[in-house]
Amino acid sequence: MGFDLATLMQTVKAHGRTARVVIADVKGSSPREIGAAMLVWDSGQSGTIGGGALEFELAKRALNVQGTRLSQHALGPELGQCCGGAVQILTEVFDAGNLPTAESDVIARAVNGSAEVPLSVQRLLADARGKGHAITPQLREGWFIEPIERPSRPLWIWGAGHVGRALVQTLAPLPDFAITWIDTSPERFPESIPQHITTLPAKEPALLAAHAPKHAEHLILTYSHALDLELCHQLLNHDFIFAGLIGSKSKWARFRARLGALGHTEAQISRICCPIGNPELGKHPNAIAIGVGSQLLRPCAIAQTQRTTA
Repeated sequence: MGFDLATLMQTVKAHGRTARVVIADVKGSSPREIGAAMLVWDSGQSGTIGGGALEFELAKRALNVQGTRLSQHALGPELGQCCGGAVQILTEVFDAGNLPTAESDVIARAVNGSAEVPLSVQRLLADARGKGHAITPQLREGWFIEPIERPSRPLWIWGAGHVGRALVQTLAPLPDFAITWIDTSPERFPESIPQHITTLPAKEPALLAAHAPKHAEHLILTYSHALDLELCHQLLNHDFIFAGLIGSKSKWARFRARLGALGHTEAQISRICCPIGNPELGKHPNAIAIGVGSQLLRPCAIAQTQRTTA
């Protein structure tokens, strides 16, 4: 969770004056965590701070804020929400002239009108910028501090067919994934693709496997069993954090035998997960995407895949 500067800049460019509404602090129960944010412009909004009455009321008046406003809201007494807690909300209005810059990985600003940086904030920023300490969104002595949101999980999706498209549609909004999408020709991709998705058309996609980060995750779902097999072979030669292959148990049994014949050990082959997702959800592309998305969002499942190779 962090300050999604890239999306804010795109939104201001497309829609002009835009309010960013973010949960700055929480006491008790809240529909979302500190750092959850939404953007509001004249004709629409994106993101969410939890929905319901809080979001509805704040979205109505977000663009009326001049500059910066820190407000407090008791969710039960004030808004009739059953969460029962209280939140502090930071609303900031941006246009092309006052967008933050990405000079570092942290954005810190006073929200109480103070120009002097408190010592505790100075120390926190020094540790984050000089020592590489991770920082979480937080309100500290009248200053709100957020890391700039950057995707931390490279995900390579091999195949732009029905399942590949459903996966991109499902996973693209999630901020942690930096998605690279590969297929054999530009015509294989849809006309509309989210701006932050990297597409790589290649006549021989398997040659790209050697260029993937070794900490990447992979989903293999091309139109060709031969290509699927070659991708598995190349990724096993290269390394990865996670590799999932779409297919049935019989397909995987054939692939295991063929990968063994190519020189891979049983422990190496077992690093590949097949089938992917949750087969009980069905074979509709969107059902597959939901199952795979759930699998990727459960770190324990990825860790278990890695442990089987030890």
